[in-house]
This record gives sequence, C-alpha cells and structure tokens, in this order.
Amino acid sequence: MELMAERLESLKAGVIGSISLGLAFLVTSLINVFWLDKYFFLLTHQTVEFLNLQMLLSGLIAGFSGFLFGVTYRYIIRIDTNPHLKTGGIWAFGLVRGLTQIEVGWNINNTVLPFLILAGESILWFALAALALDTAILRGWLKPFSSIYK
Repeated sequence: MELMAERLESLKAGVIGSISLGLAFLVTSLINVFWLDKYFFLLTHQTVEFLNLQMLLSGLIAGFSGFLFGVTYRYIIRIDTNPHLKTGGIWAFGLVRGLTQIEVGWNINNTVLPFLILAGESILWFALAALALDTAILRGWLKPFSSIYK
C-alpha cells in the first residue's frame, strides 16, 4: 500500500513539474517571439512563428521533460536539506537540454549566441520547476520521498 502512495506522490510531482515547465516554456517563447526577435537582431537566427507544429511539438517536449524532472527531483531531494542535491538536479537537467541546443546550433549555422540564450532558458525552466515543487512540498500538497519502505 505504501508503494502505491509513493507512486501517486511521484505522479503528482511529475504533473507539477510538467505544468510549471510548460508555463515557463510558454512565457519564454512569448518573450522570444514578441521581444527578443524585434529588438535584438543579433540573437535571432531565423523567424519563428508562435503558433505552428514546431512550437506545439517543442511545448509537448518541454512538458514531458518537466514531468520527468518532477519525478526525478522528488527522488533526488528526498527529505534531505542538502542544497547541492537541489541545484545539482536543476543544473543536470538544464545543462543536458541546453548543451544539446548549443551543439545543434553550432552544427547548423556556426553561431552560438542565440543558442546560449536558449541554454540559459533551459536552466531557468528547471529552476522554476524546482521552485514549484519545493513550494508544493512546503505547503503539504506533495510529500518528499522518504526512502524508507516498510
């Protein structure tokens, strides 16, 4: 029975991570399309339309990444108060996504600056998701992983 309760908490953590990362994706996408593209021409590498199949797919990938992060983050932090575990999880997920974006950008058009911005966004997304998960734990909406089975 306790195993099922742990799975339910992990599912809740995944949903919180997915929603928070999806919202962060939406906000940064809006900022990119309506502000960065217009005022910082050096940062844009192509014209991006906000509502298209590519953005929808990117949003779904961001949401799924948030789900995986939420479940994993809950197991990473357990009931410890070690700040290195929290920041390590954020940086691990953010850098895996961000460094991949930098590599793809460099291979496609030999420019790095726009992809550095995207890598920074990735780290920001996971930091916001961690903040949402920490808030949910503090408010009692989500229980941290206890790592103790009976």
